[in-house]
Amino acid sequence: MPEEAMEDLVADVFARACTSRLVLENVAGKWGILALAALSEGAYRFNALRRRVDGISEKMLAQTLQALERDGLVKRDVQATIPPRVEYSLTTSGQRVATKLIELIELVEGEMPEVRKAQAEYDGSR
Repeated sequence: MPEEAMEDLVADVFARACTSRLVLENVAGKWGILALAALSEGAYRFNALRRRVDGISEKMLAQTLQALERDGLVKRDVQATIPPRVEYSLTTSGQRVATKLIELIELVEGEMPEVRKAQAEYDGSR
């Protein structure tokens, strides 16, 4: 399909073949959410970002960053130093997405007392 025709397509995440579904998967997966939220704090080098996103493996972080970079949400900046210095930051689109994800994170964190109560009630009834 020509690129111009693809630009005219309306994204519908509920449609099986819509490419927005894969982007949503990259963004809304556990590591995508955490990487985007961390990068909303500012640019990070790879190992610093891995420390910030506690528990992510080097391989998973690399895959996550590559997917988000391909989707235009993360920018990889290679600085010509010896050794090369690579920093990751959010693009304008990435910043908009991260803002919404942070709202979700804050909502979930704020609901944790109710969540823990519901979990205890559920577990007690089983």
